[in-house]
Amino acid sequence: MLIRDVRPWGGERSDVELSGDRIATIRPHDPAAAAAGEVVEGRGRLLLPSFSDVHVHLDSTRIGLPFRPHTGGPGVWTMMLNDRQNWRTAEVPLQERVAGTLERMIARGTTRVRSYAQVDVDCKLEKFDAVMAAKEKFAGQADVQIMTFPQAGILREKGTVDYLEASLKSGAEVIGGIDPCSLDRDPKGHLDVVFGLAEKYQVEVDIHLHEPGHLGVFSTDLILERTRALGMQGKVTMSHAYELGSISESMSRRIIDDFAELDIAMATVAPAARGQLSLVDLTEAGVRVGLGEDGQRDYWSPYGNCDMLDRTWQLAFTNNFRRDDLIEMSLAVATIGGASIMSHDVTRPAGVHDRPGLAVGDRADLVLVDGETPTSAVMDRGTDRTVLHNGAVVADQLELVGR
Repeated sequence: MLIRDVRPWGGERSDVELSGDRIATIRPHDPAAAAAGEVVEGRGRLLLPSFSDVHVHLDSTRIGLPFRPHTGGPGVWTMMLNDRQNWRTAEVPLQERVAGTLERMIARGTTRVRSYAQVDVDCKLEKFDAVMAAKEKFAGQADVQIMTFPQAGILREKGTVDYLEASLKSGAEVIGGIDPCSLDRDPKGHLDVVFGLAEKYQVEVDIHLHEPGHLGVFSTDLILERTRALGMQGKVTMSHAYELGSISESMSRRIIDDFAELDIAMATVAPAARGQLSLVDLTEAGVRVGLGEDGQRDYWSPYGNCDMLDRTWQLAFTNNFRRDDLIEMSLAVATIGGASIMSHDVTRPAGVHDRPGLAVGDRADLVLVDGETPTSAVMDRGTDRTVLHNGAVVADQLELVGR
């Protein structure tokens, strides 16, 4: 395949030749050159790595359904109960809305997805099975990792551990934890289960942390201890962790250095929250940072629209970034940063002084989007997009192709 007349990461007009699922050559654009085989016309658009959503709750989506007033209350437990009271009575079956949301994400340029799948004594494996079905349906259009997730805690309701283990036996690739102190009120017991199952099934860990200030740091330190003691460097992600930067500059520096030392990744959903660790400091320290949309117009929040380019804008906006290099760093986090969380074969930098660009040998998971520069693409969020996964066109003009 030849992708003709594109600007890799906003650079010079180029022709990009693919061989199978990899980039084979990148050469200056030649308008007169004849091409054999399939040709994708770039028309001068930007060529970027495709988006990676590494924190999304496909199992709770209401994308495509009628808008409903938000009924959730404050706090994780209250919000979880609100979801429990409503998810079964949605206008269309769960599997249909999960698959429809994933399809919409792919059409807008996301070909790498780490999705949470809630597992508890209420939904049992029903939500997990719905996400697994969507993963299988779109296996040719996107890579989907499923994280089994105890949204209601692990120890509060008897039987949760059994369902977590059943989901791991059924193909979950990541095990989640959530607020070890404030939700289960037993951080040792909570983390015993999470890291014990991770060891038993040789999967990675992703901890959902909403805990504030010193309590969040305390839980984080327990996770650091487990990671170091079990030799799980490179296999742990911290999600949210809104207030790890709220204590002091020295504490923030220490946490970032620990994350870098243990290769603990961070997943952000671009919240409008104070007290976060500095995105610049994290990426400059070499911490793998990815971006996600979290819930999408669900029973937790009315936000989200399946478009990671929109969420990239939000990441830049909530960090008060104005300079092009900082906005491009946000774009790097949304693309190659997330890819580095899902695949340890991806080691390209996403720091403010680095540009991931595209190189020969890179996997051909790509998105073409209109824009003068990478920054303008984030600001304008155009819809003239073509999406490739493993070297094949899977979507064009916000619609899937070949299905």
